[in-house]
Amino acid sequence: MTEALKRRIGLGLLTAYGVGVMVGAGIYVLVGAVAAEAGIYAPLAFLIAGLIAAPSALSYAELSTRIPEAAGEAAYVEKGLNSHILSVLVGLGIVVAGTVSAAAVLRGGAGYLLAVVDLPFVGVVIGLGLILTAVAVLGVLESLAVAAVFTVIEIIGLGLVFWAGTQATPTFDWVAPTAMPVAGIGIAAVLAFFAFIGFEDIVNMAEEVRDPNRNLPRSILIALVVTSVIYALISYAAVRAVPLIDLAESTRPLALVWEVGTGRSAGFLSLIAVAAALNGVLAQIVMAARVLYGLGRREPRLSIFFETHPRFRTPLRATVMLGVLVIGAALLLPVSSLAELTSIVLLSVFAVVNLALIRLKRREPEAPFRVPVAVPWFGLLAALAALVVALFGGAG
Repeated sequence: MTEALKRRIGLGLLTAYGVGVMVGAGIYVLVGAVAAEAGIYAPLAFLIAGLIAAPSALSYAELSTRIPEAAGEAAYVEKGLNSHILSVLVGLGIVVAGTVSAAAVLRGGAGYLLAVVDLPFVGVVIGLGLILTAVAVLGVLESLAVAAVFTVIEIIGLGLVFWAGTQATPTFDWVAPTAMPVAGIGIAAVLAFFAFIGFEDIVNMAEEVRDPNRNLPRSILIALVVTSVIYALISYAAVRAVPLIDLAESTRPLALVWEVGTGRSAGFLSLIAVAAALNGVLAQIVMAARVLYGLGRREPRLSIFFETHPRFRTPLRATVMLGVLVIGAALLLPVSSLAELTSIVLLSVFAVVNLALIRLKRREPEAPFRVPVAVPWFGLLAALAALVVALFGGAG
């Protein structure tokens, strides 16, 4: 008999989990790409991106109180659109996106680590992957506690980068700004939207959260606000301290901000980037395993995953399989298109989930946490617009 998952997670750890997923390792390269399009108005682009993501986040917040289950998106689609096949496909899409994302981040994290220590790449990927999988098996509280530590390390590092950027002499670009590039800000906002992907991971922890009707919506919204502020502050420091052309061309823009602002080596940022990467990998393994667990309850052909460890009460088979897939993909697959594939899958899921909420609100208006019906409509349109850009605009 399958034991239920343990409700051990409170608001603080759940919020830290969400912030860690959303900030992730991407901030170390994304700031330069956004600055290339929006110039010194990059902070505005990040804030606009947060506003674009907000409707989908609010939709998830309402759905998480209506249907507080693991494999949240699959449950939302099945109930809202009455399609079992579509719900399973959506759930498997989340698993694929989580696996691909974790593999790319694991590969990148290993690369950062190898810049500091001389070890074989394959051994580092396998070793880190096995350690993170073991942590995920040991327990959700332990996993999220480790992720919270990584998140704190990330934020301390980003705080140091912000301080360095404010100490630097303002660049000519900052002192004598050009006219606001409206089109560039729009393109940059769509690009920056991908930085906010991650709030959806929170809902898949629903069966392990204490008082989910209260804590799930709050953690989603707090994580989105905190992440928006972090991105805006870091991009402000970057465009103030570093000439835009240098920022846009750099593969390590935050290290550049530190070096310009302090005149010292930014080697320590490599270790912080490793912490960010490990955080992202652990979070995705934990999330995707819960989705497989939830799908196993809903789909007989996946029932092998509806099982928990007798002692740790974590989805053992799902977690182990995810760990193996992540390690294998990190070793075998090229990173170049992985992030784009992840974004396309998740934006498609956002569109379907917002549509499911629209249908649900018509049939069952009451819910523990409610948003106006305009919210999922706006979330649907924003997801579709970003999906069009990702598919045809070259911004993915």
